[in-house]
Amino acid sequence: MYETYKWEVRMRISASRVRENFSDTLNRVAYRKERIVLRRRGKDLAAVVPIEDLTLLEEMEDRIDLEAARKALKEKGTISWNKLKAKLGL
Repeated sequence: MYETYKWEVRMRISASRVRENFSDTLNRVAYRKERIVLRRRGKDLAAVVPIEDLTLLEEMEDRIDLEAARKALKEKGTISWNKLKAKLGL
């Protein structure tokens, strides 16, 4: 199972400030492993996160998708590719 990680945003920065200091923002994320939320007009828009965080998120999504697919197969069974094509008129 997955370890529990506390996702902590240490900084919220306006998009215009990030644009002015992109290199610094990128270094903070890449080397200090900070998570930075980009804001515009006082609203959170996006996040810049370390690549390790993105990798973990993608692995979690893949695991969830796989579990959902397995559950669907158990509930509905399977159909051969040839039968599916015939059913769809392909």
